[in-house]
Amino acid sequence: MSASEKAETDPLEAFRDEVRAFLAENFDPSLVGKDNVMSSVEGDDEMSPEAARWKTAMGERGWGTPTWPREYGGGGLSRAEAKVLNQEMMRAKAWNPIGGMGVMMLGPTLLEFASEEQKQRHIPPICRGEIRWCQGYSEPGAGSDLASLKCKAEDKGDHYLVNGQKTWTSGGQWADWCFALVRTSTHHKHEGISFLLLDMKTLGVEVRPIRLISGASPFCETFFTDVKVPKENLVGQEGQGWTIGKRLLEHERTNLSGGSRLAGFMGPSVADLAKRYIGTDEEGRIADPDLRTRIIRHDMEARSFMLTAQRVMENAKTGGPTTISSILKNVGTKVQQERAELILEIMGMNGLGWDGEGFAEDELSATRSWLWGKATSIYGGTAEIQNNVIAKRILGMLDHQ
Repeated sequence: MSASEKAETDPLEAFRDEVRAFLAENFDPSLVGKDNVMSSVEGDDEMSPEAARWKTAMGERGWGTPTWPREYGGGGLSRAEAKVLNQEMMRAKAWNPIGGMGVMMLGPTLLEFASEEQKQRHIPPICRGEIRWCQGYSEPGAGSDLASLKCKAEDKGDHYLVNGQKTWTSGGQWADWCFALVRTSTHHKHEGISFLLLDMKTLGVEVRPIRLISGASPFCETFFTDVKVPKENLVGQEGQGWTIGKRLLEHERTNLSGGSRLAGFMGPSVADLAKRYIGTDEEGRIADPDLRTRIIRHDMEARSFMLTAQRVMENAKTGGPTTISSILKNVGTKVQQERAELILEIMGMNGLGWDGEGFAEDELSATRSWLWGKATSIYGGTAEIQNNVIAKRILGMLDHQ
């Protein structure tokens, strides 16, 4: 049976042909290997015309969020169709131009908890990659103990008046909107928290970027001073914020472990780097046998992790995230940090550069990536917090006080 005959009898093969034609028409070969800027907090300010056209095409199809409902701008694809789309994009070395916190965290949460009006208003722009979101969770005195947050939303009839501070607001200086946990009652710790959507252009919102050891400033301090937020921006009911917020964190951890983590493993092969910097023996193997063994062990762990993360993400598309995301986040952090350590060890003195002549661009990038990676065991919930979740919700270990 020819390919065309098979496509006529197999809907998935027909869809595969459709995807291939779409990619051939819309994904410019010049984009292969380029960073997906829409997955970063900076947004698409420096997008090339080719990347902008690619983003528009994917957004119009809804294929940037392939399994989300079509009525809200998603692709409306089945799991099988989404798998085909992913396979063909990998074959073409095409990347998803629709990303960010709206896709990773907020969109799935709105689909579960938001009103129909909120879904119609906020989800389509996320699917098209038009709106950048940031997260207002942590505060100076409420990090690991997030439920002790004090940012207050006072009921003023037709609106809330928000006063307080958030910190580690990823991409706050570029974001259009913020989803935040705020305190609407001081009588109960967890039940006094609500989930609000805030327009970052509202009078009284101030953002101050925080410069990190890696040299980047992706995080911010965010201050709210008498910020008026319409009541229609409350997601769910008052006091339901802790439940909604925890669900969103599950989406975040699933995506951090299985999405952006996987992208981090798609860089240059550690083995190839070792052959380039260390050299090879007479059999073409990495010259240092101890290093060779450690790289093999790392590659095995990384591949096992990626396969597990992919399986969990597939299951999450229908059943939602689970507490296993805490395991994946800790394991993914460990594997990614070990990769960065190996790369710097392989590069030797060339892996110690910060700026200036004498260092290649990929060497400087390796140094900064190594420094940036130190934060991965903190953001999205620290390793200690994940261990607590694993102990209580997976292993069934209860507190005895």
